[in-house]
Amino acid sequence: MNKLIPLMQREWLQHRFGWLISAAVPLGLALLLLSFGQIQFETDAGRGPSDAPPELLALASIAGTAAVLFVIAWFSSLIIVSGLARRDHGDRSIEFWLSLPTTHSASWIAPMLVHLLLVPAAALLVGLAGGCLLSMVAVGRFLGLAAWFGLPWLDLLVATFSLTARLLVGLPLATLWLLPMILLVVLLTAWFRRWGWVILGVGIGFGGQLLDKVFGQSLISQVTKGLFEHAGKALVSGSKGFAMGPESGPDVLNAVPAWALHDLGFALRDLASPLLLGGLLFSAGCFALLVQWRQRGAGAAG
Repeated sequence: MNKLIPLMQREWLQHRFGWLISAAVPLGLALLLLSFGQIQFETDAGRGPSDAPPELLALASIAGTAAVLFVIAWFSSLIIVSGLARRDHGDRSIEFWLSLPTTHSASWIAPMLVHLLLVPAAALLVGLAGGCLLSMVAVGRFLGLAAWFGLPWLDLLVATFSLTARLLVGLPLATLWLLPMILLVVLLTAWFRRWGWVILGVGIGFGGQLLDKVFGQSLISQVTKGLFEHAGKALVSGSKGFAMGPESGPDVLNAVPAWALHDLGFALRDLASPLLLGGLLFSAGCFALLVQWRQRGAGAAG
C-alpha cells in the first residue's frame, strides 16, 4: 500500500484539472437549463413536470445528475486507461518512472484502480451533491420552494442511498466483466502504439466475420457481445426494469430499496458464469505480459 499511494497521488496531480472540468461543466449546464430552459414531459396522460409529485421530481434530478457524471467519468477513464502504456513515452519520462523503487505490477495496478474504480465512484458522489442543488432548482421552479423543503427527506435519502449503493457495487462487477477487453487494449497499445486500436478493431470485426463465414463459428463476436452485455447487467438494470415518471405515485420511493437489492442479487448470480472465469484467466495473461513488457524497459523506452 505504501508503494501504491504515491502512484495514486500521481494520477491526482496529473488529471485533477480534467476531473474538475468534467464535473463542473455538466453541472453548470444543467443548472442553466433548469433555471432558464423550457422543459416538457410527454406522457400518455398529458401531464407535465408541474403535475409530478415533488418526491419524484427531486429523485429524478438527484439520480439523473449522479448517473450523468458517473457515465462521463467512467467512459473518460476507459479512454485514459487504454493509452496507459504509452503515456510517458512522448517526453521520455518513462525512463524516470522505470527508475523508481516500485514494482512493475504496482505501477499498473495503481492507475487502473484510480481510473476504473475511484474516479467513477467519486464522480457519482459529486453528482449526488450537485443533484441535491439541482433538485432544489427543479422542484422550486415547477412546484415552489415550499414543496422542496416539505419533501419526505428520510424516504428520499433512503431511495437515493439505495441507488448509489447499487451503482457503487455494480462498478467493480462491471469492471471485472470488461477487464479482458480493457487489458487487451492496453497490451496492444503497449506493443503497437496507436495501431493497437486498429488491430483490435480488425481482429474483432474482420476476424469474427471470417470465423463465422468460413468456419461457421461466431466465437469472437459472441464473447465480445457477452462481455458487454454482462457488464451492463452488472452495473444496473440486470433484472426487472424500474419505471419512474410523472404518472408514478409517491410510493415509488419506498419501492426503490427493494428493487436495488433484487437487481444486485441478479448481478451477483450472474457472476457464476464460465465466461467470467475465462475472461479473468485471459486478463491474468494480459497483465502478466504487460508486467513483462515493462520489465524489459517498456519497449526500450521507445
